This record gives sequence, structure tokens and C-alpha cells, in this order.
Amino acid sequence: MTAPRTAPGTAPAPAGPVRRLAAPVLSGAAVAAAFAYVGLVDPNEPGHYPVCPMFRLTGILCPGCGGLRSAHAFAQGDLVTALGDNALAVLAYFAFAGYLAVWLIRSARGRPAPRPALKTWHWWVIGGAALAFTVVRNLPFGSALAP
Repeated sequence: MTAPRTAPGTAPAPAGPVRRLAAPVLSGAAVAAAFAYVGLVDPNEPGHYPVCPMFRLTGILCPGCGGLRSAHAFAQGDLVTALGDNALAVLAYFAFAGYLAVWLIRSARGRPAPRPALKTWHWWVIGGAALAFTVVRNLPFGSALAP
């Protein structure tokens, strides 16, 4: 089956509201389901989730170590514990929630999904922040950032 053709120089017919909202709503539902699962299955109890391979092999906490415990605490509504387990992950939760909200609003208005215009230097800053977070949480004075 092929897509319907439009005359040259004309825009395709706009999608209906259900089709426009499907991607952001389903994405939000998938993330909510993942948080619900992690909220119900406690990662603090051994045997439910695998151990971080980097931590297992080297003893070094990676930027994601404590992320599942953080998600569990976040899903339980305990923001202080979530920040203590992995503050970087909590920032990512809020950033994604903001992106999802903007995506949903834009879709409802018939506009395209937001495309973050991250430049190369943005990625360097994000990577540098993740590296600094990793280094500091593995040093004695940064133990407050360790899960």
C-alpha cells in the first residue's frame, strides 16, 4: 500500500488529533509503566536487577549507578532519597518530563515535535558534567553523591 500522493507544491493533509497525540501519549505511558515497575520491584533487594557491569569489574561508580534506586525512590514520591541515590538521574527525569510536556502541547496544537537544537559544545558540556559527577562521586569528599 502506498501513501496518497499530493499535488506538487501542496502540503499533505494534517493528521487527526488522535494520530498527532499518539506518539507523545504512548511515550509517556511507556515511561510511566517503567517507573511503575521499578516503583513496585525494589532494586534495593538483591536478585531483581543486574549489578552495574562497570562497578562489578572496577569498583568505580558510573554516572548511572544508583539510577534504579533513584527511580524507585522517585516513583515512591521520596525526592530526597532519589537525589541521594543519583542526582544526575533526577535531573534527567525532570528534563524528560519537560520535553514530553512540550511535545504533547505542540502535538495537540498540530505543530511538529520539538527538536532540541543541541550544538556540539552543548554535548561537550553535558559530557563534562557527567564526567565531573562520576569523578566527584568516586572521591572521598564526594561520598554524598554516591548511592
